[in-house]
Amino acid sequence: MKAVESVKTPDQLHAIEHLLSAKHGRIYADVWRFGLNTALRITDLLNIRYSDIDTDKRLYTIKEGKTGKARTITLNQTALAIVERRRSENPGDEYLFQSHSPKLKRGVVQPVSRVSVSRKFKAVGDELKLSVNTHSMRKSRGYAMFAAGKPIEYVSKVLNHSSTGVTMRYIGIEAEDIARSYDEFEL
Repeated sequence: MKAVESVKTPDQLHAIEHLLSAKHGRIYADVWRFGLNTALRITDLLNIRYSDIDTDKRLYTIKEGKTGKARTITLNQTALAIVERRRSENPGDEYLFQSHSPKLKRGVVQPVSRVSVSRKFKAVGDELKLSVNTHSMRKSRGYAMFAAGKPIEYVSKVLNHSSTGVTMRYIGIEAEDIARSYDEFEL
């Protein structure tokens, strides 16, 4: 089984979003883009209700499901635009990423499933020859921040990891990256 990767180039990030939208629907592309911009774990991301978002202050406060830690996330313009567009297109929805599947029982409101999102992400990743799943959004954001020069401690804090070593492994900083740094940073 191949390890899930962070997506390391803007072209690959956009290709994933495009294929998700074209082949599986805008909702999956929105999950991808929103996840890249918030670094939330998939279960926390899918459980976002419009009532939990303060669009005036651009804030979303969450108690993380995995860690139980409270976090407040400032929504950047991209994430906020997704919220506003989805709300205007689906004014009756309770969840940001609400399922409209006819398989649901009448009256049962729920977000799209983690399994469904995972399958769509994997299919697109396979097509692009990338190992992608729902963790790839968080990993890719962390990698992009690190590659842009943010200290690993900062990236670790954003991802809410307990150590920088966990963060480095998580975002895919590997031996080849470290070896390349010797050529990139001559003093």
